[in-house]
Amino acid sequence: MRPEFQDIVDDVARLLARPTTLEDRDFNLVAFCSHEAHVDEVRLRSILERHSTREVQDWFEGFGIATSEVPVRTPASPELGVLSRLCLPARWRGVTYGYLWLLDEPGGIDEARLPAAEALAERAGALMAQQARSREELAYTVEDLLSADPEAVDRAAEVIHDLGIVGREVPFAAVVLRLATTEPASPVPMNLWRLPRSVLAASGDDQHTFLVPVDGDGLKAARDIARQALDLYSERLPPAARGGLVVGIGGIRPNLAQARGSWHEARLATRVAEAVESLRPIAAWPELGVYRLLACGPERALASAVIDPAVRRLLEQRDPDLRQTALVYLEARGNVQETAATLNVHRQTVYYRLQKVEQVTGLALARGDHRLVLHLGLTMAPFVTDQSEI
Repeated sequence: MRPEFQDIVDDVARLLARPTTLEDRDFNLVAFCSHEAHVDEVRLRSILERHSTREVQDWFEGFGIATSEVPVRTPASPELGVLSRLCLPARWRGVTYGYLWLLDEPGGIDEARLPAAEALAERAGALMAQQARSREELAYTVEDLLSADPEAVDRAAEVIHDLGIVGREVPFAAVVLRLATTEPASPVPMNLWRLPRSVLAASGDDQHTFLVPVDGDGLKAARDIARQALDLYSERLPPAARGGLVVGIGGIRPNLAQARGSWHEARLATRVAEAVESLRPIAAWPELGVYRLLACGPERALASAVIDPAVRRLLEQRDPDLRQTALVYLEARGNVQETAATLNVHRQTVYYRLQKVEQVTGLALARGDHRLVLHLGLTMAPFVTDQSEI
């Protein structure tokens, strides 16, 4: 947080003798002042959790604060735990970037001092606008950093180093967050002010990318940002959609100029997380084992290498129970009883299906090399075959 924001909040609190908070336009807490006066539940929650609930946001926005050019008074709401407030929109050039909030009871606010407080709110709006523009410009630089053009990458890395955000030889790992959906969708806007300044961020057609410095801590910092990004994104989604969020973490690269490789791995890791429920919501590339084959070449070539003709015959069968039974059996280390329990069927059903699998594929499940061929093919099939044809 820029120290100027705290200065503005402290000045407004002294000027109007009221507890004051500054939130951005998404109701994320930016700064607050301590005060001995009584405060309400919403202010306490905002301070402790750094943002307000969707219900509270909707209630305040219902009074027109997002477009108002003048201070807005909002009434108390015992149901929401809200005392009456005075809202000073933090605007700049006709755009609202945030809100200064003051409790408006008891005793009232000195109206003669409001113009001075409004000037401070405008100052906050100007600083927020400047910060938003800086983030947007930096996002374009990050996009160049991830491009396939070596010259553009070098230029972008130099720009970021010259800004003093990170050192030249600080290792990085990429984090990619996206909402798994069958429909094309633009990424939901995220408020990035709550992320550390050293984390570089950009948004693509269907994802958010974060480049995280990981000097000396392995992937811990990347995992922390992945979890924080999930929380930030989840706040903007209805509860029913949050289960579709997946995050991929790429391997560590020695410096920014090589971050594209980690970004590519992180994107592939989101595909794995989407297809393998046990790996959701966060999948780290270095821990994906056989799934790292996805980085070995074009899908057509990879499919030819890992999908044996015997396995393809099984994939072409209309009965999905055979494929599922074979995969569960192989993941259960050939334990029929465990397979039956997982599938909730009788052991004889498992034996029958496995015999059918052997008939269709021509493979002998008693042979280790045949089991390897089948297991590899069934594991990788969701990533290298057209599932609509299966």
